Amino acid sequence: MKKLVSVIATALLAVGLPLSAAAEESPKVIRIAFSSAGVGGKPAAASGLLATAHQRGIFEKEFAKDGIKVEWTFFVGAGPATNEALALKKVDFATQGDLPLVFARDNGLSTKIIAKDSQFSRNYVVVPTASPIQSLEDLKGKKFTVQKGTATQLTLNRLLTQAGLKESDLKVIDMVSDSQKAALSTADVDASLQSSTDLVSRGLVRRIFKVDDPKLTAPSQIWVAEEFETKYPQIVQRFVTTLIRESVWSVDEKNRDEQFRLWGKTGNPYSDYKEDFSGSKLRDRLNPLLDEYYTTSIAKSIAEAKQFRFLRRDVPTEGWIEPKYQKAALKELKLEGFWDEFDGEGKRKATASAK
Repeated sequence: MKKLVSVIATALLAVGLPLSAAAEESPKVIRIAFSSAGVGGKPAAASGLLATAHQRGIFEKEFAKDGIKVEWTFFVGAGPATNEALALKKVDFATQGDLPLVFARDNGLSTKIIAKDSQFSRNYVVVPTASPIQSLEDLKGKKFTVQKGTATQLTLNRLLTQAGLKESDLKVIDMVSDSQKAALSTADVDASLQSSTDLVSRGLVRRIFKVDDPKLTAPSQIWVAEEFETKYPQIVQRFVTTLIRESVWSVDEKNRDEQFRLWGKTGNPYSDYKEDFSGSKLRDRLNPLLDEYYTTSIAKSIAEAKQFRFLRRDVPTEGWIEPKYQKAALKELKLEGFWDEFDGEGKRKATASAK
């Protein structure tokens, strides 16, 4: 028996597979986190590939055959809460915006970026309906609510810079999403940056500015904890391949309404998503490719985080973006060229061969 074990060990080492990997080929559970939650903390998310995968239960179906459980966590505390869970080793995969992702990297939390979750998002600067505020310039000295440490804070600073303002010109109040909506409804704050239209439809707020410029927004991404990736690379590959396969359903225009109704489980109305995606191709918004637009965006987010003094030093990107799983999945599924690539400014770079 000892001789047999020795022979197996020698064979494993010969192909470069660590003995620890052979001892535990699969995890008992895969823990996936969203840096958001539905209205009132509902365990649901929307507007991205991972959200649709959750609603359709595709990972559960994929890993059930191996007895691997899939656990989902939705953080009302958004990106900062996801970072805390990562630090405590309580999450394996997650979707997150740019600023908290950069903060995690800056604080030594190791992840590998494996796909985009969505891109070209739309947000609106909103004010209470009776407010006299008409323009971005009118925000000076006003109470503006945003959750600090999130992608929205970075978007806000880009927007203010464009208007010739800076965050210190406003009275910025740190609030989570539900609290922001409540404060807007009662006019306890003067403005906020929102994607949901529910307060607009209820007549509680009105929009004064639309944010849909790729230079002001940034993609959200899906990452895997580096420790998990090192230990279970074959599981990471299956995760990415399953996600890419599901994404074909997600971007099929025939499934547009059904997908929006799935996202409606967040508590935000179906009309939110219908309006948000109006005039957009699903294949453009729900694009997983780690293309030039993505790599340029993350580098730009790091530079801007320094510019706005959220960071004190550069954050290295070498070895952070890992496209090999995505490339293997696209090849296996014969989807190379299925999605368009975009250049650093968010302009279409190459037209997909399959429409």
